[in-house]
Amino acid sequence: MIDLVKNLSITSRRVKGSVIRELLKLTEKPGMISFAGGLPSPESFPVKDIADIAQKVLKENSATALQYSSTEGRIELREEIVKFMAKDGFDIEPDNVLVTASSQQGLDLVGRAFIDPTDPILVELPTYVGGLQSFSAYGARFIGVRSDEHGMIPGDLHKKLQYLHDTEEHYKFAYVVPDFQNPSGITWTLDRRRELVKMANKYNCLIVDDSPYRELRFEGSAPPTFSALDKEDNVITLRTFSKIFAPGFRLGWVVAHKSIIAKLSLVKQSVDLCTSAYSQLIAAEYLKRGLMTAHIEHTVKIYRAKRDAMLRALKAHMPKDAGVSWIKPDGGLFLWLKLPEHVSADEMFPEAIKQKVAYVIGSAFHCDGTGQNTMRLNFSYSSLEEIEEGIQRLARTIESRLRVRV
Repeated sequence: MIDLVKNLSITSRRVKGSVIRELLKLTEKPGMISFAGGLPSPESFPVKDIADIAQKVLKENSATALQYSSTEGRIELREEIVKFMAKDGFDIEPDNVLVTASSQQGLDLVGRAFIDPTDPILVELPTYVGGLQSFSAYGARFIGVRSDEHGMIPGDLHKKLQYLHDTEEHYKFAYVVPDFQNPSGITWTLDRRRELVKMANKYNCLIVDDSPYRELRFEGSAPPTFSALDKEDNVITLRTFSKIFAPGFRLGWVVAHKSIIAKLSLVKQSVDLCTSAYSQLIAAEYLKRGLMTAHIEHTVKIYRAKRDAMLRALKAHMPKDAGVSWIKPDGGLFLWLKLPEHVSADEMFPEAIKQKVAYVIGSAFHCDGTGQNTMRLNFSYSSLEEIEEGIQRLARTIESRLRVRV
């Protein structure tokens, strides 16, 4: 066989396996309760509606459904996406929309289009590991911005942007997950959103708004999107059907200025030519029938109950007065748990696996390697009974670890 080290491209050598995907391999053992994945609940899948629509699409439009599609996406779906986004304050046209094979592809296209090797990219601490993985492949250099429960801390954001500007660094964009963030579950406040828009415009920096969970709100009202606050067309918005419809369809979309969409479309042509027309027509018909609103409400009801179950279990079973804390998310799929500084969730992971409970280590979401005393817990996939038992197992693991100071 050829020498792969010598023959592989620089880009492919930069690609590293997802920490989450590697951890998930350990969760397949019998009896394991996993809070590690970010899987939607199968209870939420609209199976009957999809079956009915799929049959209709094949019966009435099989030639189109089984054929190649335009790179930009089927016009039927893009028109429905325009209507769907209008409910969230977007004033756009189909030419502002690019249909992708999941929002993860959207991240990859953004990386391909904008990142040159060593370009600084501003990210939250912590941030979505899939974003780090995508941008790393193109040689991005990550600039972590300290964040709290309200979003990026303005003082640190300004400091980092000012430094990059003064040193004439070729920075391109700030990447954020502002709604029920993966991994922390926090939602950016209106003031923090305004600050980022203000600074992005001042320093001529794009905002990449990755919001796959925005529709999954359990309580409260949603703050405006970055796109609604920005008047300079400096925002690229990524959305997905995976969390609100069905992840198996691998459908997402990008919303941006027409010139950006045109460039991303050219990039996509070299990647996969087009997204599945069959999946697009099913999603378009689902939206056209007005089924999405009720379906999201149904999904929210399921996930709210599971979040509440996890919060109750944490309160009941976690060690008291021991420095263990967690964030209550107002929506989404994840909850963020923090241990005392001297306790490493990384080192504790094998012990948790022995107890047959799994989580994702928080350090995987920190571009600077910090956050070793944190972990991400997913509540959307497990049953209520599994959440109760799994948190008990995790609490026992943490209690055991607390007895050993490192």
